[in-house]
Amino acid sequence: MNTLKYLIPTLFLILCTFFSCQNNSTKPPNEFQNKAHELVYNVTQKTGNYDKLAKLKDVIYTYKYTTPDKLQDISTEKYIFNGEMSYALYKKHERTLPDLKGDIEQGFDGSNFWLKNNGKYVEDEKAMQRVAFNRKTNFYWFAMFQKLLDPGLQYKFIKEQTLKGKTYDIVDVLFDSDKPTDTYRLYINRETSLVDQFIFTVVDFNIVEEPFLMKMEYEEIDGLLIPTKRQYTKADWDGNVANEAAWISVQWLDIQFNNGLSENLFKKT
Repeated sequence: MNTLKYLIPTLFLILCTFFSCQNNSTKPPNEFQNKAHELVYNVTQKTGNYDKLAKLKDVIYTYKYTTPDKLQDISTEKYIFNGEMSYALYKKHERTLPDLKGDIEQGFDGSNFWLKNNGKYVEDEKAMQRVAFNRKTNFYWFAMFQKLLDPGLQYKFIKEQTLKGKTYDIVDVLFDSDKPTDTYRLYINRETSLVDQFIFTVVDFNIVEEPFLMKMEYEEIDGLLIPTKRQYTKADWDGNVANEAAWISVQWLDIQFNNGLSENLFKKT
């Protein structure tokens, strides 16, 4: 189970790059970069783009995360899309700050992070690093397919491939940068225009030859297609899983949009 030690810090590095792109571009471009760009644009039209997500104002849902060794996080997540604010109340946190006993709350107001344990603020530096990871990571995974048109992204068509009787257009999404950056390899189902799975790297940890594979199942909620069931693990570039016993499971339950959340909820008072 050694690979599990790296899942949390490495995912954080990827997400930090994505979160640097705050100005979401959802209008159709005057000209697509290439065929791959158009395919990704079609994905966002099928799932719903960021404009459509933002019009729903905010979301409340239950987040359930389970590791192969049965450790769990169960939290009530709350986000405001304008400003990408993020809050959670953890009733179970066996993998997130397990040394803290009782309920924990995490918040991000778009600029600052904070942590409470049983109603009292915690200022521990390592704990706050974990808060930064959770608040940005959980928001990003929720909005990922709406953010695929963020500025600073490049798109490359790799190949067509048939898996289990389904035809996929395989597209790499990369970052426009002078230094090595991470790659997302999307498997776009030609029949549905949805991403059934994707492979991603973590260049800063030299995780390139053995990347991660994420698989998803979607649910339609308020006009959006949301991947409410997800699982991920280590794999190779052909999508072959390294260890079938090492899948991490994530579920998003009871999703409710447009709740009238106050920005005060996300601020340290």
